[in-house]
Amino acid sequence: MQVFWQKCLDNLREFVQSAPKIYDTWFKVINPVAWDPDNGVLTLEAPASKVRFLRDTYLKNIQRIATHVNDDQPVTVSLIAVQKEATEVQKPSAGTSESEVRRREETGLLPGLTFENYVNGNANQLAVAAAEHVATTTGTQYNPLYIYGGVGLGKTHLMQAIGHRYLDLHPKAKVRCVSAQDFINEYTAAVRESANKTHASLEKFDERYRNLDLLLIDDVQSLSGAKGSQGQFFRAFEALVPHNKQLVITSDTYTRGLKDIEPRLISRLSQGLSVAIEPPEFEMRTAILLNKAKAMGVNLPDEVAAFIAKRLKSNVRELEGALQQVVAYQQFQPSASREITIDIAKRVLRDQFQVVNSLITIENIQKTVADYYKIKVADMHSKRRPAYIALPRQIAMYLTKELTQHSLPEIGENFGGRDHTTVMHAVRKITQERQSNAELNHEIHVLEQMIRG
Repeated sequence: MQVFWQKCLDNLREFVQSAPKIYDTWFKVINPVAWDPDNGVLTLEAPASKVRFLRDTYLKNIQRIATHVNDDQPVTVSLIAVQKEATEVQKPSAGTSESEVRRREETGLLPGLTFENYVNGNANQLAVAAAEHVATTTGTQYNPLYIYGGVGLGKTHLMQAIGHRYLDLHPKAKVRCVSAQDFINEYTAAVRESANKTHASLEKFDERYRNLDLLLIDDVQSLSGAKGSQGQFFRAFEALVPHNKQLVITSDTYTRGLKDIEPRLISRLSQGLSVAIEPPEFEMRTAILLNKAKAMGVNLPDEVAAFIAKRLKSNVRELEGALQQVVAYQQFQPSASREITIDIAKRVLRDQFQVVNSLITIENIQKTVADYYKIKVADMHSKRRPAYIALPRQIAMYLTKELTQHSLPEIGENFGGRDHTTVMHAVRKITQERQSNAELNHEIHVLEQMIRG
């Protein structure tokens, strides 16, 4: 039994090798109770305070690894609390769930935005791994954690998941989740009230943010231009991060791309770990649709999910909105005709598909890229070759090749009558550079979202 479990532990250590503290916190404390190799039944025990989390988060992975160690013969894993703590586990206080829900809502955390409901894929793999690590080892590493990406890609969900997981582990911790705009509004109200000398509102505001264990700030780019709020946020940062209190931030751009933010604040935000969430790939978009449909209690055939995912590529919100439209249409049909089919999806989403396609023209791509890099649309057609013009022009050619059906000669003709080999060179160059240049890769993802509307 001990030999079998030790092999499982060795595999679990490799499973979380990028975050060794997760292994020490969650897997090292598990002990084997019984192992029946004939029937493939493994019984484990862990401290009662950790059992629920282990079941919800890691039990499937433990079972998968145990099956692998058992020469791929299925293993059923059961997890029980250490017997000396059993009495404690069997005495949950009445109304705990409701009070806990209320408490989390008071911190700014929304129900359902947890890791368990978050779809993972290549586009967010690093961000999810970092978020899970931070949630279990707050303040000791990756502080602050800076999550950035375009609109509707799941940054807020991932940030809130950190808050929920942290409170699972530390029920009495002081946590606050707030948008940057709400932070500004709170600060403005405190300044106004203090000016009236009604009470020391600024001191209370300062105290509220200085004594937290975990602070989650959404859409930090909204602090742009708000000098007073930036100063207050800087003071909160200095009160938390140097004292191993965790700060998690989301933004629509990388730290150096923030506009009208104090350099000292950008410097602080850059000192931790920055992770990007990119637009979901096809498989991930399909999984998101299927996962959302399951949560809604709707039977969405795989082929319909794939059909929608192939045509809507911008972000998660767009996918969820499309699913809502299809489900709403289906629910108004006679019970005998309520199966969701590709034909129904085509009919319900035809306008959305047409809008997506109609927006992607060469002219639209050129204007979007020119505006983004602050050059003239005319520069897309000119023979001028300074770097600040040449690179955006090459990016526009690359995006035209990626997002439209135009041939290389047609693209070249629309970029000042250039030869198709020039277009081919631009496409190859941008393809290679975005693989090694994270900043350029992020900019192109942002442009893709803007072009798709």
